[in-house]
Amino acid sequence: MAGAAPLRVLIVDDSPDDAELTELALRDGGLAVEVRRAHGEAGVTGLLRDFRPQLVLSDVNLPGFSGAEAMAMARAALPGVPVVFLTGSSIGAPGETLPEGDGLLLKDDLDRLPDLLRGLLGR
Repeated sequence: MAGAAPLRVLIVDDSPDDAELTELALRDGGLAVEVRRAHGEAGVTGLLRDFRPQLVLSDVNLPGFSGAEAMAMARAALPGVPVVFLTGSSIGAPGETLPEGDGLLLKDDLDRLPDLLRGLLGR
Protein backbone atom coordinates (compact mmCIF):
# COMPACT_ATOMS: atom_id res chain seq x y z
CA MET A 1 0.00 0.00 0.00
CA ALA A 2 1.70 3.15 -1.18
CA GLY A 3 1.95 5.89 1.42
CA ALA A 4 0.85 3.66 4.30
CA ALA A 5 3.08 3.54 7.34
CA PRO A 6 5.16 0.36 7.43
CA LEU A 7 3.81 -2.50 9.49
CA ARG A 8 5.90 -2.94 12.67
CA VAL A 9 6.78 -6.63 12.88
CA LEU A 10 8.63 -8.45 15.65
CA ILE A 11 10.26 -11.71 14.55
CA VAL A 12 11.14 -14.03 17.44
CA ASP A 13 13.54 -16.71 16.20
CA ASP A 14 16.85 -18.12 17.42
CA SER A 15 18.03 -18.64 13.84
CA PRO A 16 19.28 -15.45 12.18
CA ASP A 17 18.92 -17.16 8.78
CA ASP A 18 15.29 -18.09 9.41
CA ALA A 19 14.51 -14.58 10.68
CA GLU A 20 16.09 -13.10 7.55
CA LEU A 21 14.13 -15.45 5.27
CA THR A 22 10.93 -14.48 7.08
CA GLU A 23 11.65 -10.78 6.59
CA LEU A 24 12.47 -11.35 2.91
CA ALA A 25 9.18 -13.24 2.44
CA LEU A 26 7.29 -10.22 3.80
CA ARG A 27 9.12 -7.77 1.56
CA ASP A 28 8.96 -10.05 -1.52
CA GLY A 29 5.22 -10.36 -0.89
CA GLY A 30 4.83 -6.61 -1.24
CA LEU A 31 4.38 -5.69 2.42
CA ALA A 32 5.95 -2.49 3.70
CA VAL A 33 7.46 -3.58 7.01
CA GLU A 34 9.73 -2.30 9.72
CA VAL A 35 11.22 -5.37 11.37
CA ARG A 36 12.97 -5.99 14.65
CA ARG A 37 14.30 -9.39 15.73
CA ALA A 38 14.61 -11.05 19.12
CA HIS A 39 15.65 -14.54 20.16
CA GLY A 40 14.87 -14.63 23.87
CA GLU A 41 12.78 -13.28 26.69
CA ALA A 42 14.85 -10.13 27.39
CA GLY A 43 14.84 -9.07 23.74
CA VAL A 44 11.10 -9.68 23.41
CA THR A 45 10.36 -7.68 26.57
CA GLY A 46 12.37 -4.68 25.40
CA LEU A 47 10.97 -4.66 21.89
CA LEU A 48 7.36 -5.02 23.06
CA ARG A 49 7.92 -1.96 25.23
CA ASP A 50 10.04 0.19 22.89
CA PHE A 51 9.13 -0.91 19.34
CA ARG A 52 5.44 -1.76 20.03
CA PRO A 53 4.98 -4.20 17.13
CA GLN A 54 1.66 -4.49 15.33
CA LEU A 55 2.36 -8.14 14.62
CA VAL A 56 4.50 -10.87 16.19
CA LEU A 57 5.93 -13.76 14.16
CA SER A 58 7.45 -16.38 16.42
CA ASP A 59 9.23 -19.68 16.06
CA VAL A 60 7.54 -22.34 18.19
CA ASN A 61 10.70 -23.66 19.88
CA LEU A 62 13.57 -21.50 21.07
CA PRO A 63 16.41 -22.43 23.44
CA GLY A 64 15.20 -21.72 26.97
CA PHE A 65 12.11 -19.94 25.68
CA SER A 66 9.02 -20.79 23.66
CA GLY A 67 6.67 -19.25 21.17
CA ALA A 68 3.83 -19.74 23.65
CA GLU A 69 5.75 -17.63 26.18
CA ALA A 70 6.41 -14.96 23.53
CA MET A 71 2.68 -14.91 22.71
CA ALA A 72 1.71 -14.56 26.38
CA MET A 73 4.15 -11.67 26.78
CA ALA A 74 2.93 -9.97 23.59
CA ARG A 75 -0.73 -10.29 24.54
CA ALA A 76 -0.06 -8.99 28.07
CA ALA A 77 1.87 -5.96 26.78
CA LEU A 78 -0.19 -5.29 23.63
CA PRO A 79 -3.68 -6.81 23.91
CA GLY A 80 -5.05 -7.82 20.54
CA VAL A 81 -1.70 -7.97 18.74
CA PRO A 82 -1.81 -10.86 16.25
CA VAL A 83 0.71 -13.66 16.82
CA VAL A 84 1.59 -16.07 14.02
CA PHE A 85 3.73 -19.11 14.73
CA LEU A 86 6.35 -20.39 12.31
CA THR A 87 7.67 -23.91 12.65
CA GLY A 88 9.95 -26.28 10.84
CA SER A 89 7.62 -29.22 11.51
CA SER A 90 3.86 -29.51 11.75
CA ILE A 91 4.30 -32.52 14.03
CA GLY A 92 6.37 -30.98 16.81
CA ALA A 93 8.35 -32.93 19.36
CA PRO A 94 6.81 -36.06 20.92
CA GLY A 95 4.21 -35.02 23.47
CA GLU A 96 4.41 -31.38 22.37
CA THR A 97 1.26 -29.43 21.66
CA LEU A 98 1.67 -26.69 19.08
CA PRO A 99 0.52 -23.33 20.47
CA GLU A 100 -2.60 -21.74 19.05
CA GLY A 101 -2.06 -18.19 17.95
CA ASP A 102 -3.68 -16.34 15.08
CA GLY A 103 -1.94 -18.55 12.55
CA LEU A 104 0.55 -21.36 12.12
CA LEU A 105 2.76 -21.71 9.07
CA LEU A 106 5.55 -24.08 8.14
CA LYS A 107 8.83 -22.32 7.49
CA ASP A 108 8.92 -24.12 4.13
CA ASP A 109 5.73 -22.22 3.16
CA LEU A 110 6.91 -18.64 3.83
CA ASP A 111 5.65 -17.58 0.39
CA ARG A 112 2.14 -17.89 1.89
CA LEU A 113 2.98 -15.55 4.79
CA PRO A 114 2.10 -12.18 3.16
CA ASP A 115 -1.40 -13.34 2.19
CA LEU A 116 -1.97 -14.84 5.64
CA LEU A 117 -1.02 -11.52 7.23
CA ARG A 118 -3.15 -9.50 4.83
CA GLY A 119 -6.10 -11.63 5.85
CA LEU A 120 -5.37 -11.13 9.55
CA LEU A 121 -4.76 -7.39 9.29
CA GLY A 122 -7.24 -6.46 6.58
CA ARG A 123 -4.49 -4.94 4.40
